[in-house]
Parts: sequence; structure tokens; C-alpha cells
Amino acid sequence: MDIHWHRRDLRVADNTALSRASEPLPVFILDDGVLEHASPVRVSFLLDALRSLREDYRALGGDLVVERGDPREVLRRLADEHGADTVVWNRDYSPLARERDDEVGEALRNSDVGTRTFADGVLHEPDEIFTNAGDPYSVFTYYHRKWEEREKDEPRDKPDEVRNPAVGGIPTVDELGFDSPEPDAPEGGTGTARELLNGFLSDGVYVYDEARDYPARGCTSRLSPHLKFGTVGVREVWEKTQSAKEDAEDDEERESVEEFQAQLAWREFYTQVLYHNPSVVTENYKTYENRIDWRNDEDEIRAWKQGETGYPIVDAGMRQLLDEGYVHNRIRMVVASFLTKDLLVDWRVGYGWFREKLVDHDTANDNGGWQWAASTGTDAQPYFRIFNPMTQGERYDPDGEYIKRYVPELRDVPADSIHTWHELGDEERDEAAPGYPAPIVDHSERREEALSMFEEARGDD
Repeated sequence: MDIHWHRRDLRVADNTALSRASEPLPVFILDDGVLEHASPVRVSFLLDALRSLREDYRALGGDLVVERGDPREVLRRLADEHGADTVVWNRDYSPLARERDDEVGEALRNSDVGTRTFADGVLHEPDEIFTNAGDPYSVFTYYHRKWEEREKDEPRDKPDEVRNPAVGGIPTVDELGFDSPEPDAPEGGTGTARELLNGFLSDGVYVYDEARDYPARGCTSRLSPHLKFGTVGVREVWEKTQSAKEDAEDDEERESVEEFQAQLAWREFYTQVLYHNPSVVTENYKTYENRIDWRNDEDEIRAWKQGETGYPIVDAGMRQLLDEGYVHNRIRMVVASFLTKDLLVDWRVGYGWFREKLVDHDTANDNGGWQWAASTGTDAQPYFRIFNPMTQGERYDPDGEYIKRYVPELRDVPADSIHTWHELGDEERDEAAPGYPAPIVDHSERREEALSMFEEARGDD
């Protein structure tokens, strides 16, 4: 009999370690060392996913053990109580997860309990794809070519037999010491993930390439928290997208499916960046000759966090984050560029705020995205290419539909006025939307300051 230790794989189907376990006893451990890095909205999603996972096990005639404590102690005790020979789990790749896994493995082996670990959360592990020189990739385009060429495994089968131990209840957010989440977390569980996936593949995926950058069109899968917590398997997602590609009516639709599949590759690209460069969690990936002299004005940071910058597309994105614990991907780039290039704020400030508020926060993905926007990361946006927030709003939300949804002060303002808000006089702004602020900075001026800041960091004369 084996113990299966669940972590970021909260599902019974397409779960590699679970499928390889003998008469598995499924266990999830609420680890205080991990919870200290969590937030109310993610803990709420996690607990909902655990409740759903428990029901899935009960449908198989088994159950899920949920305990709180140090995994080294909990797993050793459970192995002793249930006569388990081995503990199996799926590998994770963040520095915190790798350190914990090493410690747990050592403690179990010292107690004569075997361990086996498996690849599961990615289609290709971070030590599988290298340059011809044997180095990890730092440019996505080249990484993606090899990633795309490699064979992808099929989804794993559900276990035939699952243990049914005596178990306790799943705690609430409050019982774990967290405040009630604001906003409410989306529903977790495999059933919900599959509904989202199947709904997206029935229609949205075929226009994904042309529509994904327009937040008002809603052409995204919303699978990100499910992939983060593993309520759906990545092999299942890949297999279903392959089926959707086969069902495509023309080359344009097939290419659109491939564009969505490329987002899976982006996840794995950033995973291998973090795996081979664990310091990027707190340090710039890209080295500059001199220190970047970030401005870090607290009042401007506060306005950005609350969506009160006077730049409508930026404020809409930041308020979506507060309202939903989610931000559309194009808008994530816009608000990150605005913080780092218009407000001249260290990317770590934005990364920390996203980590606190996002339900789908993933260390590798979020770090990669923030460092890309800040021109400090791998395959980064060149420092001299700076998003114009007004142009971004006009291009990707031309009718102001997305902006008006999240910035109610602007709901009665014509789209033309929204997109030229920075050009209006104070009296015009007061008449159009008296409750909405004027821009807190001048984009053109700050753009020049950003260029100078990076040129000094580069050591340019």
C-alpha cells in the first residue's frame, strides 16, 4: 500500500503519481510553511478544490485524508499507522517546493519509508529541453520549437482501488487563520475545470488568436487557477486541444488552437527559467552594469493598487484584480508596464501585490511576466519599448466596454473621451466624470525618465 501525497494535483484523473500508486491512501497536508505564502482568495479556492476532490474519491469508494502539520511528521505517522511501504507524489519546481520535497524525502527514508516521485504538472519537465549547447533556454521562440516537436504523453487513468480511511473535516478559511476572501474565489474542482475547458473548446478557441487581446470579448479559458492547483491535468488539456484542432474547419481555426497551446508552452518555459535560476524570485534575471534607480513613490503605488491612476485601462485592470482576483492577460501586461515604466516602481512591488490578490498566482508565470514587463527578465520587453496606456486602451477596448465594466465613474462617458482622458481639461473631466481622477503622471514625461533610468543602469554614456 502506498500513500499518495497530493499537492498541486487536486484530481483523481490524469494524475501520474496516483495512477502509479499501489492501493493508494490519498493525503493532503495543510503545511504552515506553505500557507505563510498564501492569501485568502487562494486558500478559499484550495479548500473548495479539496472538498470537490474528497467527493471524487468517495465516488470511487475511497476518501481523502486532510491534515494540518509538518509533512515530514504527518507522512511518517500515517505510513506507520497504515502500514504504507512508500509515499508517492508529483514533482514541483519552485525553490520552496524543491527544498520541502528534499527534506520530506530524507525524513521518510530515515524512517525506512520509500519514496517515488513523478513528472505530472507539465508536459515536459524543466530539465528535458535544452539548447544545442546544453544550456536552458532564455528565448521562448526557440524553446517553443523544441517543445512543440516533442511527443506528449496521454492522460493517466484513474486508480482502480482507493483506501477509505477514517478522516476528519476540511477546515474553513477562518479556521486556518485567514480573513474571509475579498473577492469570493471562483469554484474549484475538476468538474468546474472541465466545464470551462469544454465550453472554451466548443467555440472560443477557434477565434482565440484574433480575440484574446480584447478583454471585453472574454475569449479566454479561465483555466489558470485550475492549472495552478492541478484540478485538471495538463495532458487532458493537451489531448482535448488536439481534438479541437482536428475538428477545425480551416487553417485559421487550427492556427488559433495552436496559439492557445502555445500558452501551455509559456507556462513550461517560465517553469524551466525558475528551475534553473531560482534567484529570479527576488532578483533580476538580466544583469545591468548599474543598479536600476526605481522611483517607488508610495502615493503613486497606492493609486495604482486601488485603480485610481487616471488612466482608464490601467484602473479597469487593477479594479478587476480587486473585484475578481483575476486580470485579463493583455491587461496584466498593461498594468505591469505602467507600474514599472510610468511610475518607475520596482517590479517586485507589483509582483508582491499580484501574489497577494490573484487566485491563479503561480511563482514561475507571474515572476516571468513581471520581469518581462520591467525589462529585467528572460526574453524581456526591450527597455525602450514602453506601452502607451492610452493607446493600449483605444486599441484593445475601443468602445470602452471593459473599462466601463470596472470603472463605473466612466459608464456614461463616450469612448472617445475615455481614450483622450489625459488630453481633457480639468473642467471637461469634472463635467464628464466628477468622481474619476485626472492622470497622476504625464506619460510622455515619465517615458523619457524611464529611458534615462535604464540607460544609466546600462552604463550608457
